[in-house]
Amino acid sequence: MTDWDRGYVQVYTGDGKGKTTAAIGLALRCAGAGEHVFIAQFVKGMHYSELDALARLEDLITVRQYGRDCFITDEPTPEDIAAACEGLDEAQAEMLSGRYRMVILDEANIATHFRLFAVEELLAFIDDRPEDVELVITGRRADPQIIERADLVTEMRCIKHYYDEGVQARKGIEC
Repeated sequence: MTDWDRGYVQVYTGDGKGKTTAAIGLALRCAGAGEHVFIAQFVKGMHYSELDALARLEDLITVRQYGRDCFITDEPTPEDIAAACEGLDEAQAEMLSGRYRMVILDEANIATHFRLFAVEELLAFIDDRPEDVELVITGRRADPQIIERADLVTEMRCIKHYYDEGVQARKGIEC
């Protein structure tokens, strides 16, 4: 096992459950190694239980949300677009600060899908990544250009889900 001297670009996409969970697992592993992590959550402004757990590691993991209290299912509002653009700018500044070894752009793929910011802006973000920073991008509907640019792509595929039986999101599991 070696310490890393080069970061990679990882993408977690697909319609299955577990994209954010995978990214947070990486954040915990990175923090466990004593490294700092910045997590930008796009489209999300709601409270999720992982925020409580991550707050306990605030000296190593920074989380910021760039969304409103609801998930976008239709046309985004100007407020949605402004929040996402502000988030991408802040995440880029944090990535370039030299403080973080890992940057997670949670739901950035959905942000591009809903045109909160352009795919080209996300590609430019990838291009600006310092060589030693691990970049993790999550969200359904990853653009083919993002998939092409990534070093690792995992597609979460839903085979069966209890949502289909009417089970609502459960605190500590889905929220």
